[in-house]
Amino acid sequence: MSPWAVIWELVTKRGNTAIRDSERKNLFDRITDAHRKGTNFIVIIDEEHSNNTAKAKTIIDAFAAKNIIRVSATAIKNNRYEFYEIDELDVIDEGLITKALYVNEGIEDNIEVSDDYDYLLDLADEKRKAIAAQYKEVLPEDKIIRPLVLVQFPNGQPETIRAVEQKLESMGYTYDNAMVSIWMSEDKRDLPDNLTENDATPVFLLMKQAISTGWDCPRAKILVKLREGMSEQFEMQTIGRIRRMPEAHHYEDGLLDFCYVYTFDEKYKAGLLSNMDKAYETRRLFLKDKCKTFTLTKEIRDLDYDGLGEREVLNKIYDFLVEKYHLGTDRKKNQMILAGNGYIFGNEILGQALHGQFVRTDMVMESTSYYTTRRHVDTHKHGIQLLHSVDSIKTAIGMSSGKVKTILERLFRKGRNTKKKLLALETADFYALVINNEHLLKEEFRAVTSDISKQMSFNLTPKTSPFHIPEQDFFRYDPDVKGEIEYLSNAYHEYTSGFATSLVRSTSEQLFEQYCEGCDDIEWVYKNGDTGQQYFSIVYLDGIQHQWLFYADYIVMKKDGTVWIIETKGGESKGKDKNIDRQIENKFNAFRNYAEKHSLHWGFVRDKDNRLYINNTVFAKDMADEHWVAIADEF
Repeated sequence: MSPWAVIWELVTKRGNTAIRDSERKNLFDRITDAHRKGTNFIVIIDEEHSNNTAKAKTIIDAFAAKNIIRVSATAIKNNRYEFYEIDELDVIDEGLITKALYVNEGIEDNIEVSDDYDYLLDLADEKRKAIAAQYKEVLPEDKIIRPLVLVQFPNGQPETIRAVEQKLESMGYTYDNAMVSIWMSEDKRDLPDNLTENDATPVFLLMKQAISTGWDCPRAKILVKLREGMSEQFEMQTIGRIRRMPEAHHYEDGLLDFCYVYTFDEKYKAGLLSNMDKAYETRRLFLKDKCKTFTLTKEIRDLDYDGLGEREVLNKIYDFLVEKYHLGTDRKKNQMILAGNGYIFGNEILGQALHGQFVRTDMVMESTSYYTTRRHVDTHKHGIQLLHSVDSIKTAIGMSSGKVKTILERLFRKGRNTKKKLLALETADFYALVINNEHLLKEEFRAVTSDISKQMSFNLTPKTSPFHIPEQDFFRYDPDVKGEIEYLSNAYHEYTSGFATSLVRSTSEQLFEQYCEGCDDIEWVYKNGDTGQQYFSIVYLDGIQHQWLFYADYIVMKKDGTVWIIETKGGESKGKDKNIDRQIENKFNAFRNYAEKHSLHWGFVRDKDNRLYINNTVFAKDMADEHWVAIADEF
């Protein structure tokens, strides 16, 4: 078998020229020529989790390989193929990766931190210098290993990058003296060619979260994970950047045989392991011909409609909090009541920092070792963090950050305007209130929006556009499904029970798809997507008249030509409500109006005792209500 190599990035990366229509024959014809000459292919796909795309599949299929080897640090087991998992301890024993990972070494409990960047970068540089000095002790004089610190920005926001650059400049590290490099895109032109070499000059690399698939720099020993918000994910692959040993063996030295992470990111643990828990895979399916001509009218938001104004929203939130907590005009008493209900007050920003030594990466998930961090509010330094908290809260009500910040100030901050003021906090205390109670405030705002909306149809006429079922789509698939059968009623070819297990579908969705598969009068069933312009959507209004898009779960074509649109919701179990959607009634009312306008059949479907019930008349939360009927009686 003669060697035949393809540089994968040249044919799959954006902007490539290898498979453009005008040049498509350059790649595919050469593969065909190789087959004619008797060449057998073995395809090795590194970082295979990043290459599960339609383009990648087309290219891989063209090779008609004798064997395909897929490699990934986050591989998903598939029982259809041979699966080999290399234990992390075996890799450690071979000396290929560090013996363990230290998280936040040197951080103490209840420590006061004036500035995240200052504190973490100082710790990282102190560790870098210690490692560099130890390399000089153990390595021959003619060999240099210069440890590299990766500074990770989840979003690469300019103000955060500049703050770090200024800190590094004060420490003597700049772009001008080549001690600092920056990589904020796939464009590597600004990076030194030898960046990954053990003796390269840069000792700090500023990088975005997803730096580059397959990037290898064994001298990277330290990772500083900065916060630019409160909900970034921490990718497990990032840890792999600092776990490699620069000479593929251990030095039997406690300092050199470990790697180090410094972070105050409270989402660190969940984000780090987000991919490790994902036991499903994603498969592409193709639409059946009989479904390709189907069309519906979908609704999209009317950007000219603003909903309630800032003052009306303020009044609603004020009234909600007064009623919920029985607040009054005595602001000190109000503060005591809110504190008794879980609100945190003071002029310090509280946080948690994970710490410990972890041999296996997944040991992080089992750790319960956290230190509390405290930061006295500095309105200059913590202004960005305040805005991030406001940005998080605004997602609950769909208003601009500026308006949400004004509402919070009117409610809680000391100022001239005393109307609708529940507290009168000084500026530092106000900052701390919003940052420390971000999630609680977000829930309060979300509860206000769940009030029943007066749909105000005379003011809002949603925009519309035609909807067609996507001719190809990706679906989550359970590779461990047992007794797999094909669902012939589904709109897509090769859709099976493996796409409708408890791993990838709710109970009501599973039961509904099973029910449809057993009905003789159904022509096809389409599972709609959750979000995206290519999917079917209906506009609904929340309690503050803000527009949102609602993506009904299923479109069903009956054999008599009638069309049903179905939304599934959590039902009841042991007398307890399983529905978690606070907007369920607003969606129900908007759905009913849409169906009446377009003369379509519709219904909300919920499960109880493994049976399905449907309601398309008057919303009722309690499934014992007469409006919830057995699905066979209506659908």
